[in-house]
This record gives sequence, C-alpha cells and structure tokens, in this order.
Amino acid sequence: ENLPACFKAYDIRGKVPGELNVELAENIGRAFGLVCKVKKVVLGHDIRLTSSEMVEALIRGLTSVGVDVLGLGLCGTEEIYYAAIDLEADGVDGGIMVTASHNPADYNGMKIVGRGAKPVTADSGLYDIGKMAASGDFPAYEGARGTFKEYSHREQYISHLLSYVDVSKLKPLKIVVNSGNGCSGATLDALDPLLPVEFVRLHHQPDGTFPNGVPNPLLHANREETKNLVLESEADMGLAWDGDFDRCFFWDEKGNFIESYYIVGLLAQELLRENSGEKILYDPRLIWNTEELVKEAGGIPIMTATGHALIKERMRKEDALYGGEMSAHHYFRDFGYCDSGMIPWLLMLSIVSRSGKTLSELLGGRMKRFPVSGEINNRVADADAVIEKLEQVYSDGEKSYTDGLSVEYSEFRFNVRKSNTEPLLRLNVESRGDEGLMSSKLEEILTYIK
Repeated sequence: ENLPACFKAYDIRGKVPGELNVELAENIGRAFGLVCKVKKVVLGHDIRLTSSEMVEALIRGLTSVGVDVLGLGLCGTEEIYYAAIDLEADGVDGGIMVTASHNPADYNGMKIVGRGAKPVTADSGLYDIGKMAASGDFPAYEGARGTFKEYSHREQYISHLLSYVDVSKLKPLKIVVNSGNGCSGATLDALDPLLPVEFVRLHHQPDGTFPNGVPNPLLHANREETKNLVLESEADMGLAWDGDFDRCFFWDEKGNFIESYYIVGLLAQELLRENSGEKILYDPRLIWNTEELVKEAGGIPIMTATGHALIKERMRKEDALYGGEMSAHHYFRDFGYCDSGMIPWLLMLSIVSRSGKTLSELLGGRMKRFPVSGEINNRVADADAVIEKLEQVYSDGEKSYTDGLSVEYSEFRFNVRKSNTEPLLRLNVESRGDEGLMSSKLEEILTYIK
C-alpha cells in the first residue's frame, strides 16, 4: 500500500528529510482537513530544529482546505490535548503536535487528535491521511481559505493542572527538575510562582541541538546527572521528562531512580481517596503491586493492552478514573482521558506533603514486597517462535494474552511481548517478596530467549 514510511500505528515519525519533509507535511495538513473533515484545529510543536518549518507547512496545507488554525507555538503534547478538550465548545475539532518525542535529533513527527483529543490512529483515519498525502491526489476544494492566528492557552492549562492539588496544603519541598533541554521548562516556570516548592533546574533551556543528548530519562546514561544533583542539592525528589513531556520520571531523595510501575499504585491510591469504587486501568507487564493497592483503596483494577490509543479507548469505555503504564504514561479522566507528564508529580507533592514521608519511605516497602526485573529487551530473529517456546516450557502456569504472553505462578509471574516498533522481545518478571526467586527466574527465562 502506498503509505509513507513515517506513518506508524498511532502517530507519524521519521527521519528528516528522507522520511518526513516539508512537502509531505503540507500534504498531511491538507489530507487531515479533507479526510477527518475538521474545521478548526490547534497546532503546537516541540524544540526540534525542523519543527518550525513543519508547522509552517501544516498551516499551508490546513488553511488551503478551509481549516482555521490556532497556533500554540512551542508547547508540550499534552497542551495540545488540553486545548482540544477545553476549546471543543469553541469549535476546535482537532489538533496536531509536531514532535518526535525521544527519537534522535534528526527525526521529527506528529501526533494527531480529533474532537475532544481522541487519537487519530491507523484505524480511525491516520492511514487514509497517509495514503492521500503520499498520492498528492486531493479531492477538489472550492471553499474559502482557512485562517491562522497565534493563540495562548497556557494560563488555562496551568490552572487546570493546579486543580489536582490543594496548594495551601503543600509543604515547601525542594525538587530537582531536569527538562533535558526539551519543552517542559516553560510550564515549570509558569508553575513556579504558584507552588511553595523550590526548583533546582537542570538542562532547563529548550534547545533542539540537544547539547546534553536527546531527552530520554530511561537511558541509564541520562539518569546519573539527575541522581547526582538530587544528592548534591539535598532535594526531596528528582524529576525528569522526555522531549514533549508526556512522560515523567521520578528519583527519591536518596537519588534512586524509581521504576514507574511503583508510581502507578501510589497515584491510583491518591486519586481513589476521594473517588472510592472507581475503575483504574493498568498494563499487563507488571501487575501485582497495582492490583493490591487499588483494591486496598476501594478501587476496581482493570488490565488493558499497552499503547496510548488502546488505553485511551478503554478509559472512555470504562469511564476509568486513572490509567497507568509502567512506561511512565499516566492517563486521567479529568484530563479528557489523556496522558500528562505534569499531573503525576503534582499529585506526588500532595502525597509527600500529607504523609510526612519521604519518597523512599513511601515506596521502599512496596519494592521489597514485589521485586521486579526492570524491562529487559532482547533482539531475536523470530519473536513468535520464542513466545511459543516459553508457552510450552511454562505450560503449568496460568496464562493470559491481554498483551503478549503473561504466565503466572503463586510466587512469580512474567510477561513477554513484542515491541510495536522494533524487532525486540520485551521481558518483565516480578515475584512476591523474593528477590532471589525473581533473579533466578529471570536468568532461566533469558536462557530460552537467547
């Protein structure tokens, strides 16, 4: 099929100019207008050096088929989501964020949403947009041109963020904030005077040359500097974001990086405090800690497949209060079922302030109770064959197939799944309070994978 290489299942991402260029971007704008019949969209971009030219091309394409464009300028992905939700009553029926998140510097891409910030995916028009954009064959448009105007929505977005916490009850905490030269700096600066916290800033200036590497806090090399600054400044916690800040990562006051799995249960409990009986979504890679905490807090835990479009769809279907993935995506019903990299740490400020406990005290017990392997990635020639083999070897365990293969025994469980984007198998192992068992089972499973 005539689909450009940069079109993925949930978004657009590719090397510039080989896979994504200005001409294609203009065509994508036109095709979005024609395929999804949008009339008014919000448009924003990250710090990449090619983002401005992509935005200009999109504006040309969109306005050529009568779409009015509100330009939010440099912002985070979630600011486009929130504007699409908040301005729906004013006729906004779509949005485009120009970003390649944590991809290398020579990449760019787009995340496209429809009315109410619903993701536009392969199944809901993205591939149709791609085919039309690639063919350059557009149905005739006879109407008036659309308009473009610069638009500021940050104030509304900031006040929405603050609605998740009672600022008067927050303690004067000190926090390391590492923007990785991505987009989060401006939002942090806007929040700064409104919170009783002290920010210790690192790589704060947006810079598309990525002088300190592409902002991806999951890379071990990138974790050290946040850790060191937490220890040096005697901070209460450390935070870091990816480039478009839809993912947020935590370090405790001792400089330990915290697996996002443990954050999910904590945030679920915090949100359930005033919303008992609500549904909480989580992914199948690691589950025991989340299930236990959600049930304790009177919530209903629901397992769902990994991936933002799938989770958002399920969130809507279940009307879930919150959803959390171990990949550090956190979804909130009050945020239009979208993911935010800002709401999680604001909630964490509330938890730490109210409990009087440090992050390591809040989480240490949970980590001992459910030790995890961390996600182990292996390149394999035939992923399906490996999964089949594991299914045979562990045939006496309880299996589920929500996402890849999960096998559960009374004292340990594992999940193995194929990457959506690379020829990788991703493995996660957890146990009930037995670090030794978790490690030995990890080694055992890896012998079959390798």
